[in-house]
Amino acid sequence: MLAACRSDMQNQPYYRPLTENNFYADKRSARPLVAGTVSREHLDADAYFYTGKVGANDGDYLPFPVTAAVLARGQQRFHIYCSPCHGEAGDGNGMVVQRGYKHPPSYHIDRLRKAPIGYFFDVMTNGFGAMPDYAEQVPAADRWAIASYIRALQLSQNASPSDVAPGQQIADAPPPGVIVSPPYDTQGATTAASTPPKPVVPAQPSERKP
Repeated sequence: MLAACRSDMQNQPYYRPLTENNFYADKRSARPLVAGTVSREHLDADAYFYTGKVGANDGDYLPFPVTAAVLARGQQRFHIYCSPCHGEAGDGNGMVVQRGYKHPPSYHIDRLRKAPIGYFFDVMTNGFGAMPDYAEQVPAADRWAIASYIRALQLSQNASPSDVAPGQQIADAPPPGVIVSPPYDTQGATTAASTPPKPVVPAQPSERKP
C-alpha cells in the first residue's frame, strides 16, 4: 500500500532574504524595486519634516510658515495632549502632575528656551525620560504646530519690548483664532459630580380663607 505524497505551502522552494541566487546574473535573491514603485505606507521623503533633524542635530526652523491658524491648531493639540502634564502655561504643573506624576521641566527655563525647535519635535516623536512618544497619536504636521505654540508660550513669558521689530506695534491681544485660557486651580475646581445637590424645600400648603 503506497502513501500519498503531500507538499503544503510550508514546504516550498524559496530564498531567504539577501541569500545568493544563481538564477540572476547579479546573484541576488532580493530583487530591486520596479521603477515607479510607490510606497503603500508614508513615503516620508522630507526627512526634516518627519524627524526634526538636520543630520544628527536638531533643526532650528519650521518646515512651513507659522500663521495664526497654525498657532491655533498647535494650541488646541497642546491642550489635548500636553497640558495634562506640562500645564496650560507650560510651567510643568499640569493636573496629572498635581496628582503625583513625575514633574516635567518648565518650558521657561534657559535650557529649553535656548533649545532648537526641532528638539521639541523630536521629543514628541520619540519620547524622552518618563514621557512616551506621541508619533501615533499626533501627526507630524500637528507636532510642528505644537512646537510652534510652545515657542509662543516661551515668548509670552520672556518677551520684552526690545524683541519687537522697529516700526511694529506691540499687540495688546492674541492674534485672531488664538484663545488664551484663564488660569484655574485644578485642586479647587468643582464639577457637577462633586457638587452636592441643593436641598429640596417642600412646598408649603396654600392658605385658604374660611
